[in-house]
Amino acid sequence: MAGEQSDRSDGQEQVGEAPGEQALGGRDRLKAYVLLALTVGAVILCALLALPFLPSLTWALALAILFTPANRWLEHKIGSRDIAAGISVALIGVIVVAPATYLFGRITSQAASGAQMLSETVATGAWRTSLQKSEYFAPILDWLEQVNFSGVFDAFASWLTDASASFVTGSVMGVISLVLTFYLLFYFLRDRLSALDYLRGISPLTAPQTEALFKRIQDIIYATLYGTLTVALVQGALGGLAFWWLGLPAPLLWGTVMGLFALVPVLGAFVVWIPAAALLALEGSWEKSLILIVWGAVIVGGIDNVLYPMLVGRRLQLHTVPAFIAILGGLFFFGASGLLLGPMVVAVTIFLFEVWHVEQRGVGPTERGEP
Repeated sequence: MAGEQSDRSDGQEQVGEAPGEQALGGRDRLKAYVLLALTVGAVILCALLALPFLPSLTWALALAILFTPANRWLEHKIGSRDIAAGISVALIGVIVVAPATYLFGRITSQAASGAQMLSETVATGAWRTSLQKSEYFAPILDWLEQVNFSGVFDAFASWLTDASASFVTGSVMGVISLVLTFYLLFYFLRDRLSALDYLRGISPLTAPQTEALFKRIQDIIYATLYGTLTVALVQGALGGLAFWWLGLPAPLLWGTVMGLFALVPVLGAFVVWIPAAALLALEGSWEKSLILIVWGAVIVGGIDNVLYPMLVGRRLQLHTVPAFIAILGGLFFFGASGLLLGPMVVAVTIFLFEVWHVEQRGVGPTERGEP
């Protein structure tokens, strides 16, 4: 009997403890939800604070990843992280800023001369003479005469004036952003190891998944800058060379425009050289038009098929459609830094979906190595 009473008393105590434990568990869950809400709110506020500096942060991160091997070599030789980072930033500044400043001055000059040439062409009616010489396009001259080209050009000149003012303002902000980029780059190079250790410590992913995510981001940056950007620069240079060789105006300007179009999947340098070939045909320069078509289709277009697999390979890991959306959407929302941010956002999102897929299938990180 005593044993039965003892068993009953133990059972009563256990039953009596359940509401307290439930209340304690409820308070813990409430604290966890409050902490989660505060954390999400703090992250959102930090993101808003960092948003004005997002371009500088993006390019500083990209340059730090690209030049980390060289900076690591300098650290080994010099023995000081501060001095090695300072030398690296100075060298990167010479490599990046000097050519960019020269090209900026030349492109601005050619854009001004091109606008003046367009003004003279419209004012003197030289385009009418070109059409009259062509037996194929002369019949449409009467239809074109009905178009008020003077009014169209006046509107274009007004837009060009406004755009120039905005461009000057943007250039000043660009210089400030560039200075901030190199300021951040110094700390990204000097403190990269402690920053990576901190990110590993706070990451909710497993260690192999975290390393795989770091590698995915690194591959995206390498593929975009070493692959996509290099191919676009080569295509723009080849297109500009053809313009210079054929005597077309502003070859450096149009070469730069072709390079920019070459950055976008589906589009390409042909957006510029096809209209230029058509204009040459309008003027009766059929030989030059044919040369430009062959050069653009075979050399400018073909170099993409040669260089891109060599420089990118499988690093980008994005299909053409997601890559197109990532680059155009990134450029639309983030400006020039969207060239990197767009593919990075899409690639990280796909990576996280892969992590969820792996977790749902119950495949451990040691079995897969990475998602």
